[in-house]
Amino acid sequence: MRILLFLLLKMWQNRWFTLGTLLGLTVAAAFAMSIPMYADGTLKRVVAKSLQEETQGLPAASLYMKYQSSGGNESDLDGLAEVDSWISKQLPGEVGFPVKAYSSRMSLPSSVVRPTDKEKAGRLVRMELATQSGIQEGGQIQLVQGKQPRDGMQDGAIEALVLDEAMARYGWKVGDTFYYDVRNSDGKTKRITVRISGTYKLKDESSLNWAIDGQDKLAATMLVGSKTMKDTLLKDNKLVLDSAGWYYAFDLQNIRISDLSPLIGELGRLEVDLSRMMEGTKVNLTFVDMLEDFQRQSTLLQAMLFALAAPVLAMVLYYITLNAQQSLERQRSDIAVLHSRGTSPRQIVALYAIEAALLGAAALLIGLGLAWFMAKTIGSSSGFLSFVGRKSIPVGWNGTAWLFGIGATVMAVIATVVPIRKYAEASVVQHVQQRARSGSAPLWQRLYLDVVLLVLAAAGWYLLHGGQIAAVGSGGGGSGSGSGGGQGADIQPVIFAVPALLIFAAGLLCLRLFPLLLRFLRTVLKNRAPVTVYLTLTQLSRSGAAFYPIMILLVLTIGLGVYNSSAARTMDLNAMDRTQYQYGSDVILKTAWEGIQDEDDQNKIYYTEPSFEAYRKLDGVSSATRVLKATGKVEVSGKSAGAGQVVGIDNADFAKTAWFRDDLYPVTPYQYLDALGTAEQAALVSSNFAEKHGLQEGDPITIRMGYDNTPVDFVVVGIVPYWPSLYPDEMPFFIANLDYINQQIEKIPYDVWLNMEDGAKLAPVLDKLADSGITVSQVDDARGALIERRNHPAQGGVFGILSLSFLISLLVSLLGYLIFWFFTLSRRVVQLGILRAMGLSRGQLTGMLLLEQLFTTGLSVAAGIGLGTLASRLFLPFLQGSGVDATRQVPPFRIVFEAGDALKLYIATGVMLAAGACLLIMQLRRLRITNAVKLGEER
Repeated sequence: MRILLFLLLKMWQNRWFTLGTLLGLTVAAAFAMSIPMYADGTLKRVVAKSLQEETQGLPAASLYMKYQSSGGNESDLDGLAEVDSWISKQLPGEVGFPVKAYSSRMSLPSSVVRPTDKEKAGRLVRMELATQSGIQEGGQIQLVQGKQPRDGMQDGAIEALVLDEAMARYGWKVGDTFYYDVRNSDGKTKRITVRISGTYKLKDESSLNWAIDGQDKLAATMLVGSKTMKDTLLKDNKLVLDSAGWYYAFDLQNIRISDLSPLIGELGRLEVDLSRMMEGTKVNLTFVDMLEDFQRQSTLLQAMLFALAAPVLAMVLYYITLNAQQSLERQRSDIAVLHSRGTSPRQIVALYAIEAALLGAAALLIGLGLAWFMAKTIGSSSGFLSFVGRKSIPVGWNGTAWLFGIGATVMAVIATVVPIRKYAEASVVQHVQQRARSGSAPLWQRLYLDVVLLVLAAAGWYLLHGGQIAAVGSGGGGSGSGSGGGQGADIQPVIFAVPALLIFAAGLLCLRLFPLLLRFLRTVLKNRAPVTVYLTLTQLSRSGAAFYPIMILLVLTIGLGVYNSSAARTMDLNAMDRTQYQYGSDVILKTAWEGIQDEDDQNKIYYTEPSFEAYRKLDGVSSATRVLKATGKVEVSGKSAGAGQVVGIDNADFAKTAWFRDDLYPVTPYQYLDALGTAEQAALVSSNFAEKHGLQEGDPITIRMGYDNTPVDFVVVGIVPYWPSLYPDEMPFFIANLDYINQQIEKIPYDVWLNMEDGAKLAPVLDKLADSGITVSQVDDARGALIERRNHPAQGGVFGILSLSFLISLLVSLLGYLIFWFFTLSRRVVQLGILRAMGLSRGQLTGMLLLEQLFTTGLSVAAGIGLGTLASRLFLPFLQGSGVDATRQVPPFRIVFEAGDALKLYIATGVMLAAGACLLIMQLRRLRITNAVKLGEER
């Protein structure tokens, strides 16, 4: 109890350091917990989407087990009873999720039934004698005539129900009896008399309880009670069972990542367990593949997000270590006194470890709520530092989140405790001796760790450049997963880990050069610099190593901020560009044209072009244009030049409707469209084709197109590298005037491109076209594809983690900056008092300290921006292939630096400088010369 009281008093005495450590521990725990919480919520969203799809006409989480007789002469009644009891009673508990539907069915072999009354003999009908769950209870059926069948033999006959439709089809009536011939266990045919006790119809034809064999099977079935089937027919009459089936549909809406492995294991053993109970029982339909896919997606998503978060988690741990070192420096005298009074180093370490553990436990509890908020923030991300109010991801705490939270807390506590050992072993004399010595170079400089790490980063770049390491992996579910082009590629963690290593290593190298810069400035400004500048340079030269920790923290914050923001913007913008280029406009409509077949050639159709004016008058549509795409055979100078894609457009409407990226063209694309209007035969040619065949503006070309391969003459008026929705590497393209093409060949149906107004809905447009008599056969919506890409869990996860990492790194840097300067000013009270006593004014002291901040912070920010930009230029080109369609690198990849992101960095830096300035001004205002210049030690 006394130890706890002592620790509480000590923490209160150093409350600002304690609060800073607690905040760092809380951020580390919360950030680590938020990732599995987000992945768990994402799994629920993926599951909900999968459950909307159907597998073989059944819900996705369907399980169907079936026993099929092998043709033997005996039925394993004991095994059947065991399997039926286990499936109906124990299996739901083993799966552990709510049951949406359950049904079971047992049947004898189908047989031709014959009326016992020979006068009623008609056409022969094959029926099956079976029992099915939900019949006797009456919950799933509604009796039309008669009554429920009674159990056992009734007057020498078995009573059964028949579907009302079958009764009407065969002309049967309630009370009719039939002979049913079936084989018994002796291999002999036994005749059973079956009486129709009633007819029924299904209450709900869409009910999953009829999902085993479908309703068609019921029309050819005589249904008897379960007891009649098991006791009377199988046991007493020793008939041979033909088949038995059990069907479950489970509700997986609340599934968690931690549920996947046990459930996969249970379903994987299911067939073995069933076969052991009753040979011949198999699992015909299972959802284990879907669960394994969920598990694979969740594992990859968590691994990728943790890789993205690793640099920031490392930065938080570094901040905790830095804060602990500063706190211990402040308490160094106290530790030395404890050591000199008989406290062993192990006891001192244990004392501080208990303090760190208490803070870690408190941080873990506080971090629970913060982790929930962080997971929600990640789920609402639609871009870097862009958050939208989309439907919330269901986020909750789970075992994995606790595991990662505890792991991160333990690591953070260790980072707090590690620096204690070297302080715990020093006595008072050793403490004074160490303080009297001049600071030596840091360990990482003496070991040239910065050079080693820089070599490793260079090796990583070389391996990425050579293709030995992939920055983008194939497969769905990655951050580039998109639309329109199918699933994109997975972003590999290495594309963020190696740049972080480069920024850190290069930042350390810059710190190695920092003293050289100071010496150069002192030499240049010698005898010419004001006293404040001279004092600043002198102070930094003598104790520059003391500024290294905060400087590397700032370099990492700014450098990773620049790189992460550029990476996020680059991925987002390039994926958006590829989607928009692929479609060409907001909406692409294919309409059904009326046509008349040629009397002599049935394959030839004369189309009638519908009126285009209806598209111009649509609400929500800002512009519309006709776009014809056809394939033709190209001839240059009378020689065949292969096939090409001909695109007919209306240049004026196309200019208003199509999507262009200006940097793709030597001149603005609208100049090419103007050139098309100079002559009706004008055509634009893809640059690859023009270069291959030596074409220049003014050269003629001929393209055979249309059903009859009619030659159409064109004149080249422009050479373009790209054109919306066209891929020059797949096929050369030619842009021409649509009206001219229609004059030369029979009309061909064209697409209609629409440019929608902001926020306009597509459904009213389609309804209006339908009212106008225009039938739309296909709709391609680029806006929907972009929304789908942004809503992809991995896409949002990457942007959310990068955004959250950026904000956390700014917070950690700000706190580290303030605590560093608080500690620095507290340690230099005597020095500042002496300078004040020597005649320096408060303004000069303030200017000197501000210059120190500007030198250290300014150089750190400049280095961070430079290194972040360098890392972006070196590594972001490796992200090519992560867009909408990884096989199409069109339009060309471009690296993006958003001015708004740089502004946020500058604002954050300005806030840190302003906060530091306020802190030092407050400290100087509180400075009293008589209290500062005294015998004793600095605190």
